Amino acid sequence: MDRRGWVMVLVVARGGQDGFHSAAHRTRLAPHPRTDKSGPIKEIRRAPVQFAMCAALFVAVLDNTILNVALPSLVRELGATTSQLQWIIDSYVLAFAGLQITVGALGDRFGRKGALLLGLAILGIGSGFASTVDSPAWLIAARSLMGVGAALISPASLSILTNVFTTPPDRARAIGIWSATSGLGIALGPTIGGLLLRQFWWGSVFLVNVPLVAITMVIVAVYVPSSKDPQSRKLDPVGALLSMAASVALVFTIVEGPTRGWGSGATLLNAVVGVALAAAFIGWELRHPSPILDLRFFRDPRFSAAVGGASVLWFCLSGWLFIMTQHLQFVNSYDPFQAGLRAIPFAATIFLVTTQAAALTRRFGTKSMGTTGLAFVAVAMFTWTRWTVATSYEVLVITYVLLAIGQGLSIAPLTDSVMGSVPRERAGVASATNNTIRQLGQAVGVAVMGSLVSSKFGSGVRDAARGLTPASARAVRSSLGAALREVPRLGTRGPGVAAAARRAFVDGAHDATWVAAGVALVGAIAVFVFLPARAHSEQP
Repeated sequence: MDRRGWVMVLVVARGGQDGFHSAAHRTRLAPHPRTDKSGPIKEIRRAPVQFAMCAALFVAVLDNTILNVALPSLVRELGATTSQLQWIIDSYVLAFAGLQITVGALGDRFGRKGALLLGLAILGIGSGFASTVDSPAWLIAARSLMGVGAALISPASLSILTNVFTTPPDRARAIGIWSATSGLGIALGPTIGGLLLRQFWWGSVFLVNVPLVAITMVIVAVYVPSSKDPQSRKLDPVGALLSMAASVALVFTIVEGPTRGWGSGATLLNAVVGVALAAAFIGWELRHPSPILDLRFFRDPRFSAAVGGASVLWFCLSGWLFIMTQHLQFVNSYDPFQAGLRAIPFAATIFLVTTQAAALTRRFGTKSMGTTGLAFVAVAMFTWTRWTVATSYEVLVITYVLLAIGQGLSIAPLTDSVMGSVPRERAGVASATNNTIRQLGQAVGVAVMGSLVSSKFGSGVRDAARGLTPASARAVRSSLGAALREVPRLGTRGPGVAAAARRAFVDGAHDATWVAAGVALVGAIAVFVFLPARAHSEQP
């Protein structure tokens, strides 16, 4: 494809954002020579670079959200329990979060393009493996491998963008498009997954990644320039091991807390180990002459406040997706394809809003955009507490649109604030740190909101399960999907058990979204108080 073709692809992807028809912006998209501190980079075709980075991120994000619509199918086909469903999701998060800082630093040290290609290859292999497994345990293993690939992809793609789009306005615009792609992957995952599940078996939601990965690898190999930190920093293997161990221990504690009990000895021990490892990592990095993570980044509120705000966004979004997917299929009785189609308003809204975020941020500032976005998320979570078993999709979509507006307004400005606050040569580790904290927020969201739903569900169906056989009672109490699968075996008691299970699930969702609304509100206040009104890169 020639340069004009790539420009047209990006014009379509941007959804008509201001400036694309100007001669000045066409010049910015044209190939141009550039010299980087790490060496000469000639004739960068920036439109295909943008496209490649967005495609790589889209695959990594799609892989996570496309699975949500398949959760009920995994319950039916593989007999997965609620705990196993959480691990199928969180094993990906565990590998992703545990390796982020290490692979981000290694990408800066040895080359970001190579890290990106390696991550895409691992993700493709893991996806093919996941499509062939026949048990929840093997699926968890495959998802862990895919998480390793995603851990390489995410920081590399964002750091490559910041090293190709070097001026603040261009960087903000590029990150806006990149963030819009992330939102599009999040929202289109259920739709694509539903379409695949209507035509094929559940493994197709993983197998679809393989051709996408192959195409993206070709584009990256041809068009993406090599870049790395020009300073030959010493490796920090102790810091790398401590960062991985601390991240894994903390995420493991969060994931297992709902199952083992937050006050259990095992959970508390895991938490103590995780905190001790994190403290050891911080102490080591403060003393090391060439740390894998420069903790001075956190002194800048453009970095720390923005990272915190983004983690709150992902806490709410991931927990809500976990609940919403089951609500549409088990409470509203839509099949996977019908449920996926009903995510389209979320996809359209988040894409349109995110593509305008850079222009809005230049006008109103990072603080205003971050605070407003989180406030929208808080309102969205509050509306979900008002819905009942009888609430129609036409009413539920209010929450979808409000949440999409909140995500779209805030995620790109917050990400640009993070990346603009650190030197370009350390872009990989900065992106990795942002993603690690974000993934911790995502894991906490699924664990906490899923735990609240499970707790309320178990107590809500206790009366309905009385008098059933021990096997049926266990199934009814385990999860909404298992309870509905057991209903045909219960004879005349079946309809009553189904109704009680649906009510209990919705009651649990109310508890979870009340917590999410509170977290989002606190996040909005924190961003308003601590984030500077404008990042240094913004032009009023």
